[in-house]
Amino acid sequence: MIEVKDLKFQYNETDVALKGISFTVNDGEWVSIIGHNGSGKSTIAKLLDGLIEPTSGEIIYDGEKLEQKNVSKIRRRVGIVFQNPDNQFVGFNVKYDIAFGLENHQVPREEMIELIDKYTKCVDMNEYLEREPESLSGGQKQRVAIAGILALNCDIIILDEATSMLDPEGVFEITNLIKELHTKYNKTIITITHDLNLAKESSKVIVLKDGLIIKEGTPDEVFKERDILLSSNLDMPFGLKAYYLASQDEKVNKNKELMDALWEYHFKM
Repeated sequence: MIEVKDLKFQYNETDVALKGISFTVNDGEWVSIIGHNGSGKSTIAKLLDGLIEPTSGEIIYDGEKLEQKNVSKIRRRVGIVFQNPDNQFVGFNVKYDIAFGLENHQVPREEMIELIDKYTKCVDMNEYLEREPESLSGGQKQRVAIAGILALNCDIIILDEATSMLDPEGVFEITNLIKELHTKYNKTIITITHDLNLAKESSKVIVLKDGLIIKEGTPDEVFKERDILLSSNLDMPFGLKAYYLASQDEKVNKNKELMDALWEYHFKM
């Protein structure tokens, strides 16, 4: 379990990113943190991975407070995928990019080869081991980043706007991969995103605005709060927008069969 308690962070005297937020992420849960640009959501990702230290408050992993003295230990459990896939490649091809992280963890060569083979297969990149970064699509680069995290046996995966720079095909690929990591491999997933179509797939959604949590609940509960979403500059997914507009019409709203069909359509979008 991850426990975030009264977390505050400011970059300088005037730039306060987080104003005291608290939430929990249970083992095997998929939590989406959504909000407009500048709401503080990417700051949370950096704090959770120990890349920056909080001004005050605590982050606790299974009863152990994240501090400088144990940040390396906790990072072995936590993998992070950033927004720009080009900034994540450190090897001259897929195989050596994944090997780089394993070498840093002093994994023996024979075991390293097995891990690279196993996890590139998991993300459908096994046929691309010799490919150079510039020959890959954005979605494929993100798959390689995720394979590297899996090879390091991270049980917590943080994706910080990992689909925002991808084309629709890449978004579809990575969304399906995240769903598989959550359901098939029981990974704890934290997605930092402004994409509500991605967030609706998660088990819990946290809405952040100006450094504060203004709503928390299931996607069903959160997405009904139209005013909250709009005040946070977040647009509703198309299916939910259709349901909401229909619910405003008194005659249509009385048609339970139609409203149920629209609600089901929303979750299939």
